[in-house]
Amino acid sequence: MNKTILIVDDDDILRKALGTGLRSEDFNVISSNSAENASDILNRMSVDAIVLDRMMTGMDGLTFLRTLRGAGNATPVLMLTALSGSENAIAGLTDGANDYLAKPFQVRELILRLNNIIRKNATALNKMPLGLIFTDNEFFISTDHKTPQILALSGEEKKLLQHLTSPLGNIVPAAPMVAKRLRNKLNLVLSHLDIITIRGRGYKLIDKSATPTT
Repeated sequence: MNKTILIVDDDDILRKALGTGLRSEDFNVISSNSAENASDILNRMSVDAIVLDRMMTGMDGLTFLRTLRGAGNATPVLMLTALSGSENAIAGLTDGANDYLAKPFQVRELILRLNNIIRKNATALNKMPLGLIFTDNEFFISTDHKTPQILALSGEEKKLLQHLTSPLGNIVPAAPMVAKRLRNKLNLVLSHLDIITIRGRGYKLIDKSATPTT
């Protein structure tokens, strides 16, 4: 299946040029001229990666990126900027960008970098905790070489577990009751997994069997 890329840039000419280049490489492309509009798009659908301009009218790229990561969205982001200096790259990467590309750039380089962050993200998503499998949009429990059994979750619980494991280690804001129900269901079938509270930030899934003891 072709990968879907969301381009977020208020420069009409650059946005169209990127769209043409990406479509020529068989990507599906969705374009947005503002961070606010991009947020609406991501509330309705998921994409494989985001090409994000740092400097935009309205909400800027860094603010949008921080909001995205704060909501638990781990979609790979390639940030574009006309700003020079390593401190600007560091700021973007610190706030959650997966890669950083300075303008002007060649579309071919952008495509290579996009493929790289998408591939790395797919590898991270495949690294589920022992006993937990995600396939066909469902979570399954697999223990003691038995046939995997579906983990019965509500829509809210499944969405939370997806964010907690995409990748494992994500800190995700969630309603306390949803996190509590999910924790109880996991504890019943996989005692080595737990959901802990990160004060002021949300919840994190940990694998206690992989945590060194002192």
